[in-house]
Amino acid sequence: MMLELPPMPRVPKRQQRLRFTDPRKIVRQFPSGRTRQEHGVPAMAFTLESPAFGNGQVIPEPYVRSGGNLSPPLQWKNAPAGARSFLLVVEDPDAPRGMFRHWAVYDIAVGRDRLPEGTAGPENFRQGVNDFGNAHYDGPQPPKGHGVHHYHFRLSALDVETLESGGETGIADLLAHAEPHMIATADLVGTYESR
Repeated sequence: MMLELPPMPRVPKRQQRLRFTDPRKIVRQFPSGRTRQEHGVPAMAFTLESPAFGNGQVIPEPYVRSGGNLSPPLQWKNAPAGARSFLLVVEDPDAPRGMFRHWAVYDIAVGRDRLPEGTAGPENFRQGVNDFGNAHYDGPQPPKGHGVHHYHFRLSALDVETLESGGETGIADLLAHAEPHMIATADLVGTYESR
């Protein structure tokens, strides 16, 4: 005995063909004001680096306080959308009495992507008062025999053009004022040990 099956429904020809798009031909266009994250595209990492030393490496003598006491050259890339200025802070969490702040540069224009070696001078940006009591860079100077210290160079992207601090401001106060405006932070760590 044979069973008769009902006829198969007809599928229009246009539905029978599957089309695949070559992913190399897809161009993502983002309307102005929208970030890559809002469109589900991962952002490139905001990074800070120095041609003078790599992350986790020893800070060379020209950049330590007992050496040349020059600020090292720094460069960054992939600043987040919405950044209107940058704040750079250098901190040593290994100091005997806790966090010791060596340098702060603020109101760095968003168009910049580097600070050259020996950067100084209020003509380009403003500097906070460090824990030595100076409104300029002071390099690593850990106590002898205290072991390796880790110096964190932290560059924060801010959503304001200026922090508008009055007069000479300590770095801790700058950080407190900047914190609500931080969009992202890039970190570079250098090490140094006094022998």
